[in-house]
Amino acid sequence: MSVAFSVEMDRSWVAGFAETIESTAVEALVHNLAQLGVEQAYGVSGGGIGLLYDELVRSPIALHHFRHESGAVFAATEAHFASDAPTVAFCTTGPGLINALTGMRAARADGAKVILISGATGGRQAGRWATQETTSYTMPQDALYGSGALFDYAIRVEHPVELPEVFRRLQMGVAHAGGFVAHVALPMSILSQRIQTPAVAPAASAISPVAAAKGEALCAELLRQGPFAVWVGHGARHADREVRSLVERTGATVFCSPRGKGVVSEKHPQFIGVTGLGGHLEVNRYMTARRPDWILVLGSRLSELTSLWDADLKPRRGFLHVDLDREVPGTAYPDCQTIAFQAEIREFLGGLLQHFPFDDEKTEVVPFPRQMRSPLPETRYGLVREGVLMETLQRRVVEDSDALVLSDGGSASVLCNHHLKFTKPRRYRMTSYFGARGHYAAGVVGAALGRGGKAISILSEEAMLMSAEVSSAAQYKAAAVWIVLNRAGHSENERCHEALGLNADNLNFPSVDYATLAESLGARGLRVQSEDQLDEAIQEALVCEGPIVLDVWLDAPPAAGMELEPPVAEVADILGF
Repeated sequence: MSVAFSVEMDRSWVAGFAETIESTAVEALVHNLAQLGVEQAYGVSGGGIGLLYDELVRSPIALHHFRHESGAVFAATEAHFASDAPTVAFCTTGPGLINALTGMRAARADGAKVILISGATGGRQAGRWATQETTSYTMPQDALYGSGALFDYAIRVEHPVELPEVFRRLQMGVAHAGGFVAHVALPMSILSQRIQTPAVAPAASAISPVAAAKGEALCAELLRQGPFAVWVGHGARHADREVRSLVERTGATVFCSPRGKGVVSEKHPQFIGVTGLGGHLEVNRYMTARRPDWILVLGSRLSELTSLWDADLKPRRGFLHVDLDREVPGTAYPDCQTIAFQAEIREFLGGLLQHFPFDDEKTEVVPFPRQMRSPLPETRYGLVREGVLMETLQRRVVEDSDALVLSDGGSASVLCNHHLKFTKPRRYRMTSYFGARGHYAAGVVGAALGRGGKAISILSEEAMLMSAEVSSAAQYKAAAVWIVLNRAGHSENERCHEALGLNADNLNFPSVDYATLAESLGARGLRVQSEDQLDEAIQEALVCEGPIVLDVWLDAPPAAGMELEPPVAEVADILGF
């Protein structure tokens, strides 16, 4: 598949550009970012990056100035997933860059397309205790300015002549299928220099890895040899039609990772449940009763979050694993046979389906019985039970709206993974294995701005207090909703420490009035202290034009009263959920 980007630009902004442009380096940088398809930028300005901020103000790229660099990068990540366009994050030198790193590592783990532009200390100031100095005297250079665990591509630009090659590498990275996280650092002295660059950058294209026809034939041959199941992950979100066609033509059982919810409808008769944290016992029961010969894994790392590395989820013969990243297959279950196919999933399935035509004799589908859910416990304090909250969100948000649902780490993800059922892909987002708490406290703002519509974050008190960008949401009138699981200051960390037999003193915190806090930051705030207020409050959140915080007072400590199923119960207990 060849991918090429062309961008309709505001021609008044580039008026006068000939085949080559003489401009400042910062003008050329922003011009090229727009040509890459960047539509939005998120960050925190400072002295080391002021020229970039000034140029972004005058460009067609929508600029969002946030309160903290980490929150800005979380927002940029979610804006990418909501819009499918690459995004830019920006920060100044020193602490600005360090603050952005958590968000950038989360973006890399998530498979986002985010380009970080940072300031850098010039050579004349190096080692002289410059304010917020960012040089080899103060910072680890290889990690920050080299390709590796943090970035797919990173460079500290030392001379303007390097910029055309930087632009080319950014083009190729963005055009390639899958994620791309980059970091470009530039001293102010370079940003202000005049250079010549092409007015229109050469079109970038990339050919994604595709399995040869014999690979697709081999996969089909193995799947035909006996019963098989399909394990769907986040990487298959753009191939929902192909996945559904495969399971319906073959009669295969299908289950998904938490981040793969909705790729196959969770109400489909062949779908049996979600694996991993907050998952469903039906998957383990199926694997015990009808263990398949092969499991076809589509776009999942099978990380701890997804599989809990549960031995019960191993197939009889092995995994057939399709992923763009050649290092993924076999890593989660090194003791189990894995046949890897490095390919873009939609393309691979297109070829695989040729071996399973519509008129092919398919395996008879024998529905796997689903276990009845336990009734909700009685309310003890007259507050909101977790199950009632989830039932209301399912009815009002998942089924009656098109809002994007995001769950932050901890008990919020456990509840949403377990209870909410999606029939379409790309309606649900949660953190990857990196698990940065507070990701969706800020990310919900980028998601709302990126999609130009409603985005709802469900999160704990800890996450809300870490990096909520409510003030930023109010400034840009983002249609962001926070549903805070208010447990009156009962910390999830307290449950974790108690489960491990550790000291839990001082882990709780004073109760916070999140509705009043929201109002003080320029957003709407509603307090929900009983179940008869819940339906109306969620409906108000769905029609509210700007940001709104629902302060939902729960009837139980973290995840208490929820029927978690083994082996999830054991892991959740250790983690304090």
